[in-house]
Amino acid sequence: MIKKIVGVLLLSSLIFAKVTNVPATTAFVKETKMKIIDIRTKDEWIQMGIIKKAHLITFFDERYGYDVKAFLKELDKVVKKDEQFAIICNSGSRTKLIANFLGVKNSYNVVNLTGGMMNLLREGFQPAHYNPNAKNVSVELAEPSNKMLEKEASLETPIRDSNTSS
Repeated sequence: MIKKIVGVLLLSSLIFAKVTNVPATTAFVKETKMKIIDIRTKDEWIQMGIIKKAHLITFFDERYGYDVKAFLKELDKVVKKDEQFAIICNSGSRTKLIANFLGVKNSYNVVNLTGGMMNLLREGFQPAHYNPNAKNVSVELAEPSNKMLEKEASLETPIRDSNTSS
């Protein structure tokens, strides 16, 4: 009986989740009216460039740690809880986790841009140069390390609110 109840709860949380997966394409980026939140690291912004109109809010630090409260505080400065917005990272691995965390646990209306910046660059997208003085830079939670890209593909740790026990 408990398995059935847990199954129903899990299924209902997926049904009511506010997460949409959309491929990261040049057409989407150019045509969308919604805000795009770039959760990559400062090193990635420097190395790969940025989407000119994106809001830059780093999620993970150099050791793949994160500060959920700080991230949500900065996110709330950019989007309203019921406003649909998109998130992008390098390849889509981090945004997959974060989109589900934001949409399922926190009821944000999130569009996960699958394939990330790598997909955009493969398409021929011409990114803007990162400018740390630009007004779209919301917060940098930590300086990144070069190992982040290597870890990204194997990232499977669920994101938990710091107030939630394991």
